[in-house]
This record gives sequence, structure tokens and C-alpha cells, in this order.
Amino acid sequence: MTERTSPNLAAAALADVKARIAEAARDAGRDPASVHLIAVTKTFGREDILPVLEAGHRLFGENRVQESKAKWPGLRQLYPDLALHLIGPLQSNKAREAVELFDAIHTVDRPKIAKTIADEQQRQGKALKLFIEVNTGEEPQKAGIPPKETAAFLAHCRRDLGLEIAGLMCIPPVEEEPAVHFAFLAKLAGDLGLPDLSMGMSSDFEAAAQFGATYVRVGSAIFGAR
Repeated sequence: MTERTSPNLAAAALADVKARIAEAARDAGRDPASVHLIAVTKTFGREDILPVLEAGHRLFGENRVQESKAKWPGLRQLYPDLALHLIGPLQSNKAREAVELFDAIHTVDRPKIAKTIADEQQRQGKALKLFIEVNTGEEPQKAGIPPKETAAFLAHCRRDLGLEIAGLMCIPPVEEEPAVHFAFLAKLAGDLGLPDLSMGMSSDFEAAAQFGATYVRVGSAIFGAR
């Protein structure tokens, strides 16, 4: 298991991940600037995050609303230009706080949560960057819209709820080759005219960059084991 990265080494790990993303993008004929790195800070505290902020990074991801409330408002006061993305599942009773706290939600995965987000955005006068989570492996235990239902769900979000959907997100099955799922999600997004793809984590972000990811979600490769 990867050891927890000491705070003074986190900035170096961040630079290494960014260099690897850039190389993977160039290998695929892409502009490295088109791949945005979300530094995932789930379970990591202020002392772990500050060195990465001090190194100039401003895009972060969290899995849970409650944990995020405890640490990010104070950090945002110090770094008001940071962006915070929710990359974990969202419960309807946390939607108000999520819309208040986050700049993007990657896990719009069912009509009820889409409606709740739409209502909260209207109430708060905000418009977050939103991604539909697609269950590309059609795993019964995993969240996400089944691939065959994605087009209809996108239409519902746009037409009935007035949501602006930026792209698609997936988490491939752990026992399958992630590149297959990345290629599938990229084609699906292209067919639907969606520009953004949230895919790739610490073990496979380079493949994701090669297959068109515009956002990769990397935690342990920067901060170490949780």
C-alpha cells in the first residue's frame, strides 16, 4: 500500500502527476491544458492540503458533503480562487449544502437528485458545473445511469429541469480494463454533444487522459494512502 505522503512532499507528488498527465495527453495528440487535475482530498486535513494550495493548485475534489463543510470554508477564505468538486454520491438531504459549498457535482445519477439540485440552484441563484454519472459496467451495486438510459436522462435534465449538463463521469469496474470504459464513455459523450469527461483515478489517470478525459480525479498519487 502507498504510504501517506508527508506534507512537504505532496507538492512534488503533485508536480509528478501533472507531468504524467501532460505526457499522456501529448502522446494522444491532445493539448495537456485540456486535462484538468482534481486533487482528491477525501480524509486529508488542512495540513495536508495547504502545501498543494501553496504550490499553486486550485482544483480539489471531495467525496462527502459533511467532511467538506468541516475544512473547506476556512481554506476558501485563504484561497478564494479555488474550485471544489463533489465527486462522491449525493443524498437529497445534503443537496442544499452541496450547492452552497461546491462549484461542480460529478454524480448526478437519478431523477430525484437532479430535481433537487435544480430546485436548490434556482433557490440559491447558482449554476454549478454538472456531470451525469454513467454506470458503464452496469454493476447492480454501483450508482449511475445505465448507458442505454443516458440520452433520455440528459433530455429530462435539460428539458424538464433546465439543468446545464457539462459532461459524463464514470468509475470503471475494478476487475475490468479501464481503457475500454473510458473509450465507451468518450464515444457516448461525443454522441450526446457533451464536451467534458470526468474519468480516471490514481491507478489509471494516464489512460483516461489518452482517451479524452477533461477531468481526472487523483488522490493517493498526490497525498498517499488514506
